[in-house]
Amino acid sequence: MAKVLTFCNQKGGVGKTTSCLNVGCAIANLGYKVLIIDMDPQGNATSGLGIDKNYLKLTTYDVMIGRANPKEALHNTDIELLTIIPSNAQLTGAEIELVSAVGREFILRNAVALVGEDFDFILLDCPPSLGLLTLNALTAADKLIIPLQCEYYALEGLGQLINTFNLIKANLNRGLEIGGVILTMADFRTNLTEQVIDEVKKFFGEKVFGSIVPRSVRLSEAPSYGKPALVYDPDGRGSKAYVDVAKELVAREGAAVKNIDQAEKAVEIKEEIVAAVATVDTQNAGGTI
Repeated sequence: MAKVLTFCNQKGGVGKTTSCLNVGCAIANLGYKVLIIDMDPQGNATSGLGIDKNYLKLTTYDVMIGRANPKEALHNTDIELLTIIPSNAQLTGAEIELVSAVGREFILRNAVALVGEDFDFILLDCPPSLGLLTLNALTAADKLIIPLQCEYYALEGLGQLINTFNLIKANLNRGLEIGGVILTMADFRTNLTEQVIDEVKKFFGEKVFGSIVPRSVRLSEAPSYGKPALVYDPDGRGSKAYVDVAKELVAREGAAVKNIDQAEKAVEIKEEIVAAVATVDTQNAGGTI
């Protein structure tokens, strides 16, 4: 069954979607089947993977109102092992339409259960609010991942998010845990960045990922090209930071890194060594050495 991770912070502009996309891409590159569910009506995760939001047959909206099975809404991406259920502005209507629905908090959890066996990780990209869509994402999740910008204002809304987390854990999803905090947009030239990092580490301790994502023009540019930064600028500082976050996340979840390319390369090297040893043995037996 897939590990379900919700990327959530009600404050906008903290690198939430960027984190979700690039961590998802990095996990897929490690050999895992990853599904991203775009829970944001803005559809930034969708467009960030090069998908046109205006020409979608089925979206998260259709899944949420029960019009489509989540398996029908799956959309392949250009990244191997990475799939998405896309979103667009239609999803805004779901919060209104579901106000009187029975068990509305559990709609996404029930949908995720239908595709959980088909993926190793399911990442939920939330809107920058604490409405019904975010409530569904937190109720469906195993872990909450908090992207947090290294600036003072990012800390102000953190208390509200933690309060919401505690309420959902107590009433709707007792298994929900904080899976980690991703520090983003760090500018190490300023004292404020260091102060924010220290404060966050004091509060969250080991929950803070060791790799801190720096402020990067390349990370900001990538969505305009419809690509995660890992594809747009794989050697950039931001991309490498997200790869490290993904590796740490996979390790925290107790999953072994199973990069298919590396595994195949290791097999090829082993076969070459075995062949070389066999050649030497044959030459020794023939007296040529």
